[in-house]
This record gives sequence, structure tokens and C-alpha cells, in this order.
Amino acid sequence: MQSEALSRLIAAFRRLPAVGQKSATRYAYAILDMADAEAEEFANAVLTAKAVIHFCKECGNYTDTEVCEHCRTADKSVICVVKEPRDILAFEKMGGYNGLYHVLGGSLDFQKGITAENLRIKELLTRLDGVQEVIIALDPDVSGEMTAVYLSQILKPLGIKVTRLAHGIPMGSEIEYADEITLMRALSDRKTI
Repeated sequence: MQSEALSRLIAAFRRLPAVGQKSATRYAYAILDMADAEAEEFANAVLTAKAVIHFCKECGNYTDTEVCEHCRTADKSVICVVKEPRDILAFEKMGGYNGLYHVLGGSLDFQKGITAENLRIKELLTRLDGVQEVIIALDPDVSGEMTAVYLSQILKPLGIKVTRLAHGIPMGSEIEYADEITLMRALSDRKTI
């Protein structure tokens, strides 16, 4: 029978996405096998990240400054709209895109009660000065498509070119799991909507 502390540690790891019982148990034993200094460094890294990382006041990505570096240095004529901060990482790994990002914080899903008021759409509208194109890079599922159509209906009357990633990304998949080549092809073959 395992100790209560070990059970709690395993349960804590199980809360992470895609971590099953076996992986959580392996992670827990890895922590226990660490030297005290290593375990303390690991715990401090988690606590420090939680204490200092927050959302960029401009784009909504994670940062440890008020406005992230990307918002300060990127091409301000293009904004790529994504669902979650982790989607930005997929574009950054791909390389080749130097425009701004905007995190919506989700996508429209009326069955779950997620409406336009729950998303960062108003914040997007305040960032459009000088913007020539908005790239909608949402997951190719029903919710993503519905959100893309909604955004295009708002943005087109403003005279801004609205494009959507080409469908090199299969319907029902998530952008964060797309490989760099597929994502680069989808970005370069984006279509006006």
C-alpha cells in the first residue's frame, strides 16, 4: 500500500492534460528520486511561473512583462487570431510569421454557453488601427468555423482583409498538434473569407 503523500503526488500529476495513471506514477517516482535540491528547484520553478506569468495586456499571450516582446517588435499590419496562448507556440516553432497575435480565449460554443461576450473580441477591435489583414487561425472544427464566420462579418465592413488558414489542417484536429510543415503550408495558402 502506498503512502498518502505519494498518492496525492500522483493525483496532482494526473490533473495535467494527457497524463494517465502510469505516467503520473512515473513522474511522482522521478520527483522522489531527485536530490532534495533538485526537487526544491522543480517546485520553485512551478511556483515562480505561477507567480510571475500572466496574460499580455495587448495580445493575451502568456508573458512575464506587461506587454510581451512580440507585441513590441512584430509587424503591426497583420494580426493572427488564435484560440489559446499555446496555439502561438505552434506558429513560433514554424517560423516565417512576424505579425501580431491575438488570443480570443476560446471559440463560440453555444452548447457550452460560450458567446461573443466571453471572448476577447472587443479587445481585438481596439487593436485594428493600421492593420491590413486579420488571419483567423482557429481549430478547423464546428466551433472554430462558427467563430471565423462571426469575426469575418465584423471585420470585413471595416475594410480589413480577413483570411483563414488553408485546410492543410484536418477538420476536428487542434492547431497546437499540427506539425510545422502542415502549419506553414496552411498559413501560406490561407484564403480570404
